[in-house]
Amino acid sequence: MLASLPAFLRIPLACVLLLANTVLHVTPLFLLTLVRLILPLQVLRRGVSRILVWIAESWLGFNGWMFGVFTRTRWLVEGDQDLSPRENYLVVCNHQSWVDIPALQKVFNRRIPFMRFFLKSQLIWVPLLGPAWWALDFPFMKRHSRQELEARPELRGKDREATRRACEKFRHLPVAIMNFTEGTRFTPAKHDAQGSPYEHLLRPKAGGVAFVIDAMGDAIRQILDVTIVYPDGPTSMMDMIAGRIREIRIHIRRIPIPSAMRGDYEGDAVFRERFQTWVNELWAEKDARIASMLTRQV
Repeated sequence: MLASLPAFLRIPLACVLLLANTVLHVTPLFLLTLVRLILPLQVLRRGVSRILVWIAESWLGFNGWMFGVFTRTRWLVEGDQDLSPRENYLVVCNHQSWVDIPALQKVFNRRIPFMRFFLKSQLIWVPLLGPAWWALDFPFMKRHSRQELEARPELRGKDREATRRACEKFRHLPVAIMNFTEGTRFTPAKHDAQGSPYEHLLRPKAGGVAFVIDAMGDAIRQILDVTIVYPDGPTSMMDMIAGRIREIRIHIRRIPIPSAMRGDYEGDAVFRERFQTWVNELWAEKDARIASMLTRQV
């Protein structure tokens, strides 16, 4: 019914409800975060963290419901569906649009543990959302350019230390760690600048995947290899809110992490080459899968 409203009514109404839902959930989130900060016992703080996750899942659930009733977007989800909210996962995915994030949240909310993303440190200043991500223990990473690293060698390895500290927090409750392995959203210009060997993907950055596997140790045993395609081409968040996305196709594949893919990525050159080869092979398979998903008639 709501999807049939004229756009000049539907879009503002959807935006107002999205904002109201955010405020409604973020307010208790902030209050409980203050409580967690002053609690003396770690076990009590973990209990509050579980309540914070419950609030966040409620927040995402309402957003997913809204995308369902305000749009006619067709969701085609295929592949491995036997998932558990009590199993730790490393989720790796191609990255094309900001729509990727709400799409992943809609598909996986309450089916796997609450997903945490590694975020650029600047995003902590996003109104409402930045502090909410911080309250939910999203890791904020400082990205350093090659020029910065050459000028200040002491910055090398800082990302790995930050990854390890973040993963230590996740050892005490179920978690799904999200990694957009390309490191940035796909565009034809970036694809050409990289000289990417893949038709539909940028080159994968294997280091982030390796660091999470190393930092989590035996606490994480499976990768969820997720592939998202938009058959109608590039899209934006406003396209999603406005109901202009006709279809979203998502493929899910569970991959046990081989023992040979656990090691010292920075310090062991042989292991680093083996790990990069493994990730490149996964990416070649993903590239072929995207081509198939885009051309398949359903």
